[in-house]
This record gives sequence, C-alpha cells and structure tokens, in this order.
Amino acid sequence: MYKLLLCWRYLLTRFIALASVISVMLGVATMIVVNAVMLGFASEMKDRIHGILADVIFQSHGLNKGFPDYEWHREKILEAAGDLIEELTPTAVTPGMLTYQSSWMENPASFQVDIVGIDVLTQGKVSKIASYLQHSENRKNLSFDLHDDGYDAQGEGNNGSYRRAMTWAGWEYRRYNAAAKKYQQRQLDSQRHAPESSSPTEATDGPADPFAFLPPSEATVFDPAKEQHAGVIVGIGISLYRRTHTTDPETGNKIVQDDLMLIPGDDVTLSFPTAELPLRFQSDNFTVVDLYESKMVDYDRRLVFVPIEKLQHLRGMIDTDSGRPTVTQILIKVKPGVDINLVQDRLQEVFPAELFSIKTWRDEQAELLNAVFTELAMLNVLLFLIFAVAGFGILAIFYMIVIEKQKDIGILKSLGASSGGVMQIFLYYSLLLGIVGCTLGLGMGLLFVKYIREIAIVLSYILQRDVFSPEVYSFYEIPAVVDIPTVIGIIAGAILIAVSAGVLPALRAARVHPVESLRS
Repeated sequence: MYKLLLCWRYLLTRFIALASVISVMLGVATMIVVNAVMLGFASEMKDRIHGILADVIFQSHGLNKGFPDYEWHREKILEAAGDLIEELTPTAVTPGMLTYQSSWMENPASFQVDIVGIDVLTQGKVSKIASYLQHSENRKNLSFDLHDDGYDAQGEGNNGSYRRAMTWAGWEYRRYNAAAKKYQQRQLDSQRHAPESSSPTEATDGPADPFAFLPPSEATVFDPAKEQHAGVIVGIGISLYRRTHTTDPETGNKIVQDDLMLIPGDDVTLSFPTAELPLRFQSDNFTVVDLYESKMVDYDRRLVFVPIEKLQHLRGMIDTDSGRPTVTQILIKVKPGVDINLVQDRLQEVFPAELFSIKTWRDEQAELLNAVFTELAMLNVLLFLIFAVAGFGILAIFYMIVIEKQKDIGILKSLGASSGGVMQIFLYYSLLLGIVGCTLGLGMGLLFVKYIREIAIVLSYILQRDVFSPEVYSFYEIPAVVDIPTVIGIIAGAILIAVSAGVLPALRAARVHPVESLRS
C-alpha cells in the first residue's frame, strides 16, 4: 500500500513529472487524430470507389468498340459463378467532352469527361449510383426522365446554396428557360426583319411566332418547353462554381459561396469519338435530369451517365457480323458475404486473359488504396518516435528523482523495505504517469476528432485560406473514423513505453545501499 501512496504523492508534488505527462498526452492525442483521419480517408475512399465500380469489373482489352453479344457473355459468367453472383449490368464507356452555356455566361464551358452508358433497369442493383442522386424518385428507381420538382439536394454545399439552386430544378425551370430564349429570339428576329426606316419602337414588334421565318419542318422539330433530349446525369463537380460574392464589412474577409451552373432542366452537348474506323467525332444534345454527388471530387468532376442504348447508337457500337450492340464492360455484384476474389478466380478460368480483363474494385484502384495505407503506416512509425522521445524524457526525470531521493530510499530500506519494493515504487510511478497521460490524450484526441470540421473552419479563417481543399484531398469534408482496436493499441503502446522508461531508474534505486545513502 505504501508504494501506491508514495507514487501518488510524487505525482502531485513533483511538477517536473508534468512534462512527462504532457508529452505522453500529446503523443496519444496526435496518434488518435492522425489515425482517425487517415482511416476516415481510407474508409470513405473505399466506399465511394466501391459504390461507383461495383464488386467485379469484366471488360475487354483495349477494344474501342467493345465486345458483342452481352447476353451470351452474361450466360457464360452465370455458368461459371452464378451461385456467387447477385446481379450483372452492361456498360459502355468512352472519353468525351461536355459543353454547356448558362444564361449568365459569356462563353461556353467545356469539360473533359468519361461518358458511361448504363442500363437503368439493372445499374441500381449493382452499384450505388442511385443513392448519390438528388431526386428521391431517382434514388428509388433510376430514370433518365426529367421530373417536375422534388430535387431535395442531398449535398447542400456551403451556406445551403445547393438547396437554393435546386428548388428551381425540373420542368418548371426548363419551361422558364425556353420562354426566356424564345423572347430573346423574338427580339433578335424582329430586329433582323425590321425595315431600315422603321423606328426603334417598331423594330421591337416582331412576328407573333418567333420561329416564323424558319421553314415549318424546322420550326416544329423540337419544343424545349414540352420535350427533353435524351437524359444525362452529371457529376456535381462539373456544375460547381465557386464565386466570391462580397466582402464582410466587419472582418474584411471575402464571402465565398458555391453555386451550381447546371441544374436539372438544362441542356448540354456531349462530344465523343465514334467506335468505327476511321475515327470521327460525334456530338448530340442531352438534357440534365439529375446531379450525382459521390463526394469523391475525381468522380464528381469526371463521370457523366447516359442511357446505354443512346450511346451505342451514336457511337456506332454495333457488331457487323451479328448486328447486335456491343458493350465495353460488365459490372458484377456478388452476394453478401462472398469473397470477390473467388468470383474473379472462377471467371479467369473460363475467359482467356488475352481477350478479357477481370478485376475487382480493389484491383482497379490498388495504387491509390496502397498509397493511403503506406502513408498511414509511415505516419504511425514517425509518431511512435514521439513516444520514444517522451520515454527518454521520463528516463531522465526518473534518474534525477532517484539521485535526489537517495536519503529517502535509504530510510525506506532501513525500515524494512526490500529492494524489489523500492523498484516497484518507481515502476508504479512510471505506470501512473503513462495512465494519466493516456487518459488526458484520449480525451483530447476524441474531442479534436469530434470537432475536426469546426477546427478546420477556424484555421481557414485564421490563415485566410482553405486548409482542406477538395481539389487536393478529393473530399468536401474531412472524414474521420475512430477505430477502437487502434485506439487501444495506441494507449497500450504509450503505457508500455512509459513503464519501460522507468525500468533503469528503478533498478538503480533498488541497488541503493541504505547505510551509504544515510551516511552521504
């Protein structure tokens, strides 16, 4: 009992031990925060990548036109691993260019994109694309039809600007745009056909029909107020526009807000190479029917989704021998609890590797995921060096205490305390320092993780720049996941280092001779 009482007394009276407690506390808190953020990055990245790519990707090697007869390949895949597979869906992928022009833009905006043709009946059963959409009906049943309203904007952006923009989305917004363009066309048409001698007032009175100067066959082809082009689902990163609105008069800081340049109801133009040789570029108009936000900046700024039949028709993806459309990929979802590598192995036994590539979603992004986990491992090694520094600090402090307490140690031994008992005093003392430091570090780390987004906002305000840029880190918010086994390992490692640092001073104290210590 006297050992614990002495440890507690030393802890409260020896303020030099406070340095050891603080070093352990900061080391534990730092490792908890770093591991939570890095594991959050890895977890979010895996979920988002997996949601877009599905479990297994079956594709042909470098064939621009793809491979024909999807139904035959589907049957072969099900024969090889049908007991492990839940659903399949065909896709057609091609690089392309998306161009659009908002009413307030002087020049059209163009983006390099990957155009993905998907099957609306089966795509939602294989991937999580539908869950990233902004309209509740599309999240239930994926569709390329424009809705009247109901775009609830899952991702609101800063200041809720997404939600404000999406309240206009749908057919009402499209009819408003059509009326505005019709009015502008009427003004231009009236000026074009007005007599040179007419007054400005007379020049603005154009014909009742703004398209009256066109042949009837051209004037009645397409009415944007009542019709839509083939639907397209666009990543929210393509539509996102960061705008500086004004300056705060009190702080002098610029107020920055994210706006949407594209919302459902707008028309865009997609340009892409054809599948036939010689290559030529094909363009067509599409109507934005929804926006998706996977919260992976790379995907949100690169992928657009269109009906697979439309893309196959425009690109000429038709097999000349059979006359059937071709596909470039088959996405496969395995049953819950099934090892996706087992499905991959079965398919590789059936389909020759020279013709087909069969990868899991982890294989598709292996370099990125490996880089994240390698960085996490290196950070943990570096942070454990901080614990080593704290351990040397405890070692030095304990040596000073042993030298200073030579007389007290001699008195304890003269009263009957054994060398083992004296050694236990200092081991318990180092253990107590480790426990106190780990407890404070645990609380500090968890509190930091809980309010990490608010802390990032405060740091951005102080530094006058965005400390967590989505362009750099791929996410719009800092992800953080507290893994209990990892936290337990950090605390156990910290306590082990603290106790190990007290071993040598404890041995020195145990070897103190009572007569010599009292004589000195």
